[in-house]
Amino acid sequence: MRRFFAHLAAVVFVVSLAAGAAQAQTRVTLKSATASSSYYVMMVQLGETLRAESKGQIQATVEESQGSVQNVKEAGRRPGNFVFTTPPSLLAAAREGKKPFEGEKGYDAIRTLFVMPYVTVHFVVRADSGVTRIEDLAGKDFISGGHGTFCDGRTRTILRLLGLDGKVNFVDVELASAASALQNRKVIGYATCSSHPTPQVQELATTTPIRILGFQPEQIDTLVKNDPSSSPITIAKGTYKGVDEDVATVGVPVGAYATTHMDDATAYAIVKDFWANKNEMAKTNPWWAAVTPDLIGALHNTKLHPGALKYYKEAGVKIPADMQ
Repeated sequence: MRRFFAHLAAVVFVVSLAAGAAQAQTRVTLKSATASSSYYVMMVQLGETLRAESKGQIQATVEESQGSVQNVKEAGRRPGNFVFTTPPSLLAAAREGKKPFEGEKGYDAIRTLFVMPYVTVHFVVRADSGVTRIEDLAGKDFISGGHGTFCDGRTRTILRLLGLDGKVNFVDVELASAASALQNRKVIGYATCSSHPTPQVQELATTTPIRILGFQPEQIDTLVKNDPSSSPITIAKGTYKGVDEDVATVGVPVGAYATTHMDDATAYAIVKDFWANKNEMAKTNPWWAAVTPDLIGALHNTKLHPGALKYYKEAGVKIPADMQ
């Protein structure tokens, strides 16, 4: 009988150890954009980095998303360790209940983690389309970035500010199908909003000659004046096959966020591992190189997660008072 209970105690001890190991693992969901976007690639790389740095303690799962609007809406209701990307302007709109977040709650629980590479606005057309300027889109069939997405709203705002409101024929096609629609001449072009170089446009340019429409200096001035969150960005020549001139466009800051459902230790570990490995990640994907801790102020309209704030204070990063 003593042997039986000794064996039983040993079994219970082993099971307890296994349960403790399982509890030690922290599961994190990473959500950004469609699988054809640069932001999805970023999240995959971040997930691999977190697993490696934590020696498997942080287990990250990457989910595909239709874009920032979906991410923010899910953040308002998802429990657990949910990390997502969005431009900060959408968070302000969500908290204020503006379109498309009317009557919704839960957005006050969102907290900032770190800065992501900026969104770069691309207006892509076929090289043989005859469209060489933004104004040439008048009367043409054009995909505005996927119905209801951040890019859709941004594209429509840009065209409105540049005097093209109601003059472009918007085609309601998801962004994942936009390149195919352009190749098959069903549309003159499409807009995509992602850090450059974006994989979808890179792939398209290898099979179909394309042009990326740039803005004139006075057009950029108009866009920045009417949207202070926008800033001029140049897509360097050669970034995409066949695009042999610099393209002047605009970009928007993007952040990685979590919610108060995430505990401080997990937020601290994620932020610390991100900045510790950012330069190494840039060797594979150069878009990380432009991201620096001092840019955290661009996300000033959403407070830092306490775990993230602890890291930045330890690192000596200056944090705006309204983010603390």
